[in-house]
Amino acid sequence: MKCPDRKADHETGPYLEPMRRILRRWLAGLPWWLAEFTLFGLKQAWACLFAAIMLGLMIATKFTWQAEWPLQRYDFLFLAALAVQILFLRFRMESWDEARVIFVYHVTGTIMEIFKVHMGSWAYPEPSLFSIAGVPLFSGFLYASVGSFIARTIRIFDMRFTHYPPFWTTGLLAAAIYANFFSHHFLPDIRYLLFAATVAVFWRVRIHFTTDRTTLHMPLTVAAFLSSLFLWIAENIGTVTGTWIYPSQKVWHLVSFGKLGSWYLLLYVSFVLVTLVVRPRAPDEENGNADPYRASARHQCRGQGAENGGPEGSRLDPRLHRGHDLSPERQPGVPKLGG
Repeated sequence: MKCPDRKADHETGPYLEPMRRILRRWLAGLPWWLAEFTLFGLKQAWACLFAAIMLGLMIATKFTWQAEWPLQRYDFLFLAALAVQILFLRFRMESWDEARVIFVYHVTGTIMEIFKVHMGSWAYPEPSLFSIAGVPLFSGFLYASVGSFIARTIRIFDMRFTHYPPFWTTGLLAAAIYANFFSHHFLPDIRYLLFAATVAVFWRVRIHFTTDRTTLHMPLTVAAFLSSLFLWIAENIGTVTGTWIYPSQKVWHLVSFGKLGSWYLLLYVSFVLVTLVVRPRAPDEENGNADPYRASARHQCRGQGAENGGPEGSRLDPRLHRGHDLSPERQPGVPKLGG
C-alpha cells in the first residue's frame, strides 16, 4: 500500500548509491510508479547479492567441475563463500555487528544440517574435505546468506516497523520454531501451531520500506511468506544442480511445497537473530529516541495527494518524524491508508 513519497535520505551505501542515481536519471521519463518499481528491483537484487553469488556458484560448478580436479566442488564452494564474506566486510558491505549475528546463524544452521543429514532428511552426495559428519561447511553459508539478505534489506530499504512485539515474545517463538525442527523426529510435529503463533505474534506488525522516493508498507507475515517462496525456488536450484538431494529424488522433481512452510518458519528464526544487532525502529525514530515496540497507528503514513503536487512531487510530512498526531481528525479530508 502506497504512502506519500519522500526523499531517500537513508544510507544506501557507497556502491549502490551511484547506481541508484544513474538509474534514476535514465528512468526520469517513465511514470513514477514504474521508475519506483525498477529501483525497488535494483535494491532487492543488491540485498540478495550474497545469496545470488552462492546460487550462481552452485549452477556454474555443476556444469564445469571435473571429478579429476584436485579440489572438490564442495570445498571450492566453501572457500569461495568464505572469500565473498571477507570481501563484504573489507568493502563495508556488511558491518562487523551484522557479520557476528550472521555467524551465529551460520553455526545454528550447520548444527541443524548435521542433525538432519544424520536423520536422513536430505544428503550431500559429493565428497569434501571441509565437512563435519558428512555435512560440507559451505552449507552454513547458505543459511548465512539468508541472514545477510535480511540485514541488508532492513538497511537498504530503511525499514521501519509499527506495533513490533516485545523481544521476549519473538525470542520464545524463534526458539520454539528452531526446537521443533529437531523434536518433530521424536515428538508430535507442532508446525501448524507455530504457523498460528507467527500470525498471533506478528499480525499487527507493518513493515514500512522506502523504494526510492516512495514509502510503502505491508504486513510482516505477508513479507515472510513472499520471501519463503523465493527461498523455495532457490532450494529447487540447489537440488536440480545436485548440490543436495532428498531421499525421494532418485529422479529429480520439484521440492515439495511443504518445504515452503519450513522456510516460512525458519525465516522468523533468521529475522529474530538479525534483530539482535539491527534493532527494529519505528517510523518516527531518528536518533534512537522512539520505542519501536510501542509505535502506534498514528506513526503510519497518511496520504497528502494533490496537495503536495501528486505522487512525484510529494514528500513525507516532516512532522511524522517528530511524533505529531496527523490522524484524520487533525487533518480533515486526508484519508487513512491502511492499518
